[in-house]
Amino acid sequence: MTDDAPTDDRRGPRVAGLDLRGADIRAVDLSGARLRALTLNGARISGAEMFQVEITGEIDGLVINGVDVAPLVEAELDRRDPERAAMRPTDPGGHRAAWEIMDRLWVGTVARARLLDPALLHERIDGEWSFIETLRHLVFAHDAWIGRVILGDPYPWHPLGLPFDQLPSTPGITSDPAARPGLDEMLVLRRDRRALVQRVLDTLTDERLDATTAPVTEPGWPEPIGYRLRDVLRWLLNEEWEHRRYAERDLTVLASRGS
Repeated sequence: MTDDAPTDDRRGPRVAGLDLRGADIRAVDLSGARLRALTLNGARISGAEMFQVEITGEIDGLVINGVDVAPLVEAELDRRDPERAAMRPTDPGGHRAAWEIMDRLWVGTVARARLLDPALLHERIDGEWSFIETLRHLVFAHDAWIGRVILGDPYPWHPLGLPFDQLPSTPGITSDPAARPGLDEMLVLRRDRRALVQRVLDTLTDERLDATTAPVTEPGWPEPIGYRLRDVLRWLLNEEWEHRRYAERDLTVLASRGS
């Protein structure tokens, strides 16, 4: 591939926090690069060489060489794990069933974690969150979407909750990224958050699913606007499903190190 742009060799830098919306990026060699927390909505990549590339994330409308591959990816993921389709419920019964599935799956995942040296549960694999950090983030997600958005508590966050890295300084959210709580401590918090979800599920109706939450007027995150309850519950289910999948992947690596 050729381009008239001059070569500027800056191998191995750490680049973060850039807003490149609308940028025209040409003749850039990203071989071996690790790209995390990217937003590529509406991006167009042409003349690319992509061999042995791995992409994980939320993908919809991804067209490669004229083929929309997102539906193919979704179908293959559902084929590999048929319970994944249950994470897209459309009615109250489906939502309750989906959370029962998640409860059962997490029991198995936690059982795997208990077989490891507790120190390994704080270890990151390839720069991703450790197992404990994953549980901390899910506590934050429940506090944000159930506590704040659905139940209306403007400041529901537990200090052991772990926000996503890109969240700017937000009123009421005080989190110590360096904290090292134990597994049992995190599981207590997880059970408390699951009980909040059950409160919502116990009174869930078709009408409530399509209703919009009352906006929380105090500043914070998520934004103080109304959200459709159906969307909130689906987002939270997706968080649970994907982070458990990542945790299972990393537990396999940790188990191999401890054997």
